Amino acid sequence: MQIKGFKFSTVEAAIKKPGRKDLALILSKVPAVCAATFTSNKVKAAPVLLGQERVADGILRAVVVNSGNANACTGEPGMAAARETARLVAEAAGVSEADVVPSSTGVIGVQMPMDRLSAAIPALVSGLADGTLDDVARAIMTTDTFPKISSRQGVAGGNAYTIAGVAKGAGMIRPDMATMLSFIVTDAAVEPTFLKNAFKSAVASSFNCITVDNDMSTNDTALIMANGMSGNAPIDAASPDAGQFAALLSEVALDLAKAIVKDGEGATKFVTINVSGAASGDDARLAAMAVANSPLVKTAFFGQDANWGRILAAVGYSGAAVEQSQVSLFFDDVQMVAGGLFVGGDAEKKGSEVLKKPEFAVNIDLALGNGRSTVYTSDFSYDYVKINADYRT
Repeated sequence: MQIKGFKFSTVEAAIKKPGRKDLALILSKVPAVCAATFTSNKVKAAPVLLGQERVADGILRAVVVNSGNANACTGEPGMAAARETARLVAEAAGVSEADVVPSSTGVIGVQMPMDRLSAAIPALVSGLADGTLDDVARAIMTTDTFPKISSRQGVAGGNAYTIAGVAKGAGMIRPDMATMLSFIVTDAAVEPTFLKNAFKSAVASSFNCITVDNDMSTNDTALIMANGMSGNAPIDAASPDAGQFAALLSEVALDLAKAIVKDGEGATKFVTINVSGAASGDDARLAAMAVANSPLVKTAFFGQDANWGRILAAVGYSGAAVEQSQVSLFFDDVQMVAGGLFVGGDAEKKGSEVLKKPEFAVNIDLALGNGRSTVYTSDFSYDYVKINADYRT
């Protein structure tokens, strides 16, 4: 995949243990306009704190990412490690240190092994001509079972451009900047304010609409770099190509977000929760998130049990306005509840058949207004407990 003006590289630094590439670099040949969103967790990793500083001016050249160590809850030594990582990359690549953002994922509370990381950086930078975005997707994996990558092509002012991105995430996934890392690059020229707004909208409808286990990380980062190497005039809100760019960016982000849920730790089901007819959009989101995060609902999905009562209970305690006698509920197109009551007949059997599928939707109509929300979630299986019981070993 060619994205003009971007180079990629990965190496093995043995940050947690040897045997796999765990350090990645994304570099733009020219200064790139950037936008980013970080975790809203009050406990933030060192690279998040530094990243927030570095993206403030809206310009970046490089992102260096490691897996195996979150560099979170590591105090001043952790911040020093984040700064040193960026400095070493900048020095080797011949770019300004202020234009390099570090990012990390892995175990919390362990100091970064800077001797191993520092030793790997020269090869990381010298390997920029050979790496691919797919290599980056693999290097940033932790408990992920497959690399996550997406791309779209567009045209602006007669110039073809590409938007491409990678993500990692499988556990500790919840909204308010869902727990994950994602790095998106484009060779389109984009005006900074428009890029920031388009990215904010894309994140809101993708990474902030997924949940696996309702646990928020300390390291969440989603970032986009636009280097303008496609040669188009910068896209702004008034450009005829603005709508297409924003739509393609949202598609890439949603692809990556859905891939995170499908790869949820131990997940066997990918479930779309659609809430309509809410008194407001906020109410719809409250109801959808309550259903998506309920352990009882998620275990019922795993057991392929059409337990609609658990879903109605979650809607009822969500904080959304609810009139029980108005609620309807479907599994895909199989109606389970009408007027707040079980429809009877063979609905239980048909509903259970829907839940046997690897992907299905739960459609809830509150019949109180025009509020709508869609959230993507997974089930809870035995393997989720096993994976997280021995994650640090």
